[in-house]
Amino acid sequence: MVITTSFNELVAAQKAINELKTEKPVIYKQLANIIHLTRQLQFKYQYMGCLIMDEEPGKFCPDIQADYVVNVYQQEIEKLKADSKIVELKKFLSEYSQIGYRNLCRLVIGENPRVLVGPQVV
Repeated sequence: MVITTSFNELVAAQKAINELKTEKPVIYKQLANIIHLTRQLQFKYQYMGCLIMDEEPGKFCPDIQADYVVNVYQQEIEKLKADSKIVELKKFLSEYSQIGYRNLCRLVIGENPRVLVGPQVV
């Protein structure tokens, strides 16, 4: 699947991320933490987004031998989903899903929207 994002979509998402950070810092921190964990484990952001949003991760599942690492990661996602504020996080992710979980995550960790403009294969 190919996702094409415009600069305006990315700027709007970045603005929403900044609002989330100031208005709902707990939710923002939880999202940032799981994004950093995903990045450290070198998992795909699409995999993370699918797990949080209860979508089928299918082809985004990690190709690693250590089931233990995947299980620990999935437990961390489940802890996040057990929080009562998950509804707000899911709403946020759903609103900006058209730009892709990867772009959204990269904006959260501070990437410039100009770098993310254009098509990408998901």
